[in-house]
Amino acid sequence: MKSLKSNINNLKAVIPATFQIVNISLFIICFIATGCSLIKLKKDTNRFQEYTAIVGHINAKCLGNGPIIVAACSVEDEMKVVNYTVLHDSGEYELGVHQGNYYIFAYRDQNSNLIYDADEPAGQYGNPTLVRAPAVGVVFDIDIIIPEKNQNIEIPHGKIISSVKTQKLYSRQAGIITDLDDERFVEENGKKGFWEPGSFFNQFGGTIYFLEEYDPDKIPILFIHGATGTPKGWQYLVNHIDRSRFQPWFFYYPTGLRIDSIAYLLLWKLSNLQAKYQFNKIIFTAHSMGGLVARSFIVNYFPQFPYVTLFVSMATPWGGDRMAEYGVKQSPVVIPSWYDMQPDGDFIKSLYRKKLPESVTFYLLYGYRGSRNPLRSNNDGTITLSSLLDYRPQAEAGMSYAFNEDHVSLLLSERVADQFNSILNTFYENNSTSLEQVGGYLDVHFTYDYDYKGVRPKPALLLYRNGKKDEEAVTFFNNGTNGKIIGPIPVGEYVTSMVTMAAKTEKKSVTVSIESNKTKELNFVFKPDGVIRGCLTTALKPEDKFAGRPDYRYRSIDTKIHIQSITLEGDGIHRVLTSTTVPAIGYGLGYLVVRKDGCFNNCFSFFGLPAGDYKLVIKVEGYKPIEKKYSVIPGRPQYFRVTELPPG
Repeated sequence: MKSLKSNINNLKAVIPATFQIVNISLFIICFIATGCSLIKLKKDTNRFQEYTAIVGHINAKCLGNGPIIVAACSVEDEMKVVNYTVLHDSGEYELGVHQGNYYIFAYRDQNSNLIYDADEPAGQYGNPTLVRAPAVGVVFDIDIIIPEKNQNIEIPHGKIISSVKTQKLYSRQAGIITDLDDERFVEENGKKGFWEPGSFFNQFGGTIYFLEEYDPDKIPILFIHGATGTPKGWQYLVNHIDRSRFQPWFFYYPTGLRIDSIAYLLLWKLSNLQAKYQFNKIIFTAHSMGGLVARSFIVNYFPQFPYVTLFVSMATPWGGDRMAEYGVKQSPVVIPSWYDMQPDGDFIKSLYRKKLPESVTFYLLYGYRGSRNPLRSNNDGTITLSSLLDYRPQAEAGMSYAFNEDHVSLLLSERVADQFNSILNTFYENNSTSLEQVGGYLDVHFTYDYDYKGVRPKPALLLYRNGKKDEEAVTFFNNGTNGKIIGPIPVGEYVTSMVTMAAKTEKKSVTVSIESNKTKELNFVFKPDGVIRGCLTTALKPEDKFAGRPDYRYRSIDTKIHIQSITLEGDGIHRVLTSTTVPAIGYGLGYLVVRKDGCFNNCFSFFGLPAGDYKLVIKVEGYKPIEKKYSVIPGRPQYFRVTELPPG
């Protein structure tokens, strides 16, 4: 017993009282942080808020040791490397840059010296092709191949990636294996993620960690910590789950960022893991602010990622936090996540505009042992009970469980661990007996009927049960997963399609009947398609210009934007879209099946374009006309562009 208490006390030291730190942070800012420290904090926050995320995949065909370095070189700043990231293998990457033009390249740093040396294999985006980063948002599909043999690229040998040398280059890819004693998970780094989210992201990124190799026979549990937290805070609960049934994963991210962008980053990471491993279910377990991240993910991205089947929240401030609202109004420096924590703010409201999907089982856990100060509302020591027990998530919870614990000790409680295990084991037994008995499988094959030396567009399989377009299920594929068997899938009749941005299949859809314990084969052939797509936005408020701003933010209807016309001109091509040119595409990926030119809210798409250069003229009521130039190569992905409208 003494040993157990000692372990718990040690764990308490590394689990910060998340929103207690938020509450007192105003006083720290106003009365302690002065001069240079205040300027540094404001500079870090403002600089990172204006980042645009560049994301893509690296396919390293070269052999050898050493990490893979991906870097962005600024064309306007004499090809200076403005940011870089580290990978341990082929896979996804993300870079933060400011508005401008960049060359993106990657190489295997065989001696880990952060210098692109002459004997190190490298690749670049395009030949090279400029990547134009807008003021905010995400630029997708900047994919690079590092060939087996050395080749000449635009970046000269001897290019210094960073003059700051670190003792260890940390990979930022999802799925890297470590343990909870990893030095990245120390308390100081958790606080850095809150106070200096930009510096944290440049050092560690935001990614998902494993404790062991992926096991297809175990259900993943994704643990999502709260503000100033780290994966270390989950150690007690992880030590008490059945590791023969479940595999723990950990989302480690800078908690000072806007919650929308964190949820978007989580989608990017989980989609890459799902494409690699093809798992068909995952459990979300989240503490404090992590519960808001989880719900934002589920309500916004479930059609794209329908694999979340169980969601357990612990001590989540479902109704926001008044001190965050006070901080936004009064503090000389605003931590970005405070905007989303305002009880009457748009983010908290957005969490409840849609209910959780019926296929997601939800449980709500909280503690009630807090301060009994008559000047404070009842609380768990950090969050008011009125926020913890907001009626909106309570109405959706299968059950709410209360414990005589505070905000921190909830994660260290034997009773909580027992209840959590009861939820997990019941879920496991129900799922292992029902779906396995009645489910079937699909053996999916796809080929590309055209030559292309670059990275091919990644496909996704769409399943519509009984042909219902509002019940879209999506499975993403890596190009190396051709011939992958997916399932089990509930028995029934399905309409299936396979889509990608820069190519289309010969048949738009195929009907398939899923039968119990049987495998049906699907074959798709992709042919090249030329595509231009983009989105329009009005001038954003400073607080809305945040790093990694999700594209669904641009898809939301802005009543200030009334499109008069979007005209596309090229060699023998003249097409015009108006605000009434709206194909029936919805919010999912169905528009990639239909592939018809059209506008949807403030976004537009042109399909079936031959190779060539194009001019796009955008006219919006009350704004100056805009001209944009595009170069199209069918079969080659064109990244999504966001255009900010200039005032008239």
